[in-house]
Amino acid sequence: MSFSDHPLWRKPQHYLDSDSNSDHVHWMELFYDLVHVVSIFVLGNYLSHHLGFSGFFVFAALFIVIWLAWFDLSLFNSIYVSTDIHHRYMMSAQIITVMLMSSSISTIDGNGWSFFAMGYAINRFIIANLYRRARFVGANSQDPFPCEMSRNYGIGATIFAVSAFLPQPYGYLLFGAGVVLMMCLFAMPKIGVTRFDRCVPRIGHMAERFALLLLIVAGEGFFKLVITLSDVGIGTVTADVFVNYVIGGAAIFAMCWMYFDFVGNGKPKDTSQKTLTIWTLAHVTLMLSAVCVGVALSAEVKVGFWESYPYKYAVIGCLGLAVYLYSLLVIQNIIELRKAHQFATAKIRWFGIIMAILALILVPYIPAILGNLLWGTALFSQIVIPVTNAYRTLSREIAEQD
Repeated sequence: MSFSDHPLWRKPQHYLDSDSNSDHVHWMELFYDLVHVVSIFVLGNYLSHHLGFSGFFVFAALFIVIWLAWFDLSLFNSIYVSTDIHHRYMMSAQIITVMLMSSSISTIDGNGWSFFAMGYAINRFIIANLYRRARFVGANSQDPFPCEMSRNYGIGATIFAVSAFLPQPYGYLLFGAGVVLMMCLFAMPKIGVTRFDRCVPRIGHMAERFALLLLIVAGEGFFKLVITLSDVGIGTVTADVFVNYVIGGAAIFAMCWMYFDFVGNGKPKDTSQKTLTIWTLAHVTLMLSAVCVGVALSAEVKVGFWESYPYKYAVIGCLGLAVYLYSLLVIQNIIELRKAHQFATAKIRWFGIIMAILALILVPYIPAILGNLLWGTALFSQIVIPVTNAYRTLSREIAEQD
């Protein structure tokens, strides 16, 4: 047995060239996800304190940027089987960069910006080196795919590093231009790296990665609810606030239920560039909207039955739920067919979307108990109707067999 046969010293291999690849997530990736629990929570706090158009824009931009940092490393780990000691050093460095970015979010409009941009630049530089290592391994050492990926991330790292030292708004503009450039170099027809067949990841692995991150994103809502009630004082609230608290917790659970029953761990119908792009973008909007719903639900412990639900929270909660349901529908339409799809139809999804919009229109004029009823109808109908229909169908089939 040589060092190259042991996972701690085995050099990275493309999964198509490796006999040891698996769709299951490695513990290092799970640990990498752990730090994103903090980053998502801090982002949710930022949105809670900046409930306006500009605040939401900054929140959404930061969420997408951090999500891309998560996705890019997840993509590498899905394409290359890499668990050696050098990879572990680089993974630990990646975790530190996400910690640095997360710590900078609360002061992103001030001195936190330079730290955030430099953390992101280092993050990109590390990924560039991961692909550089992959280029010099095995029979495909001249494979142009890892070469271009390394070059692109190196360019991005340079742009982000420069943006950290520019006065504003020039730093923001250069950083944004760098993000757009990176996305173009990745996905644009003919020039993007997605033109390479070896850019297609292990689909089962990426599906599992998406599912695990969705749990983290949805779990942020539980944090917000618990901490908000703790700050208000659990001994000072009335019974109706406790009811709202229960509704909030059940709503977050229901959102996870919908995802895992209907699309979670689902593989796309094909691996074309268009399908994989839609699959990925739909998960971005799904997770972004899930954070918005989690933040909105924190207001449940701030109102009683007969007060009006705080409108700014209602806006992100209703629109967030509408986008969440639409994203689920998009994902459901491009993944392999499941038995559950027979009962969770597009009509049911659109019913939920319409009810969420109706709740948004009416919430300023009705008490919170009615607003919760409308919003809850939009959400829980997505489970109650499919489960009821499935039960009736199964009962009829059993009766016909007897």
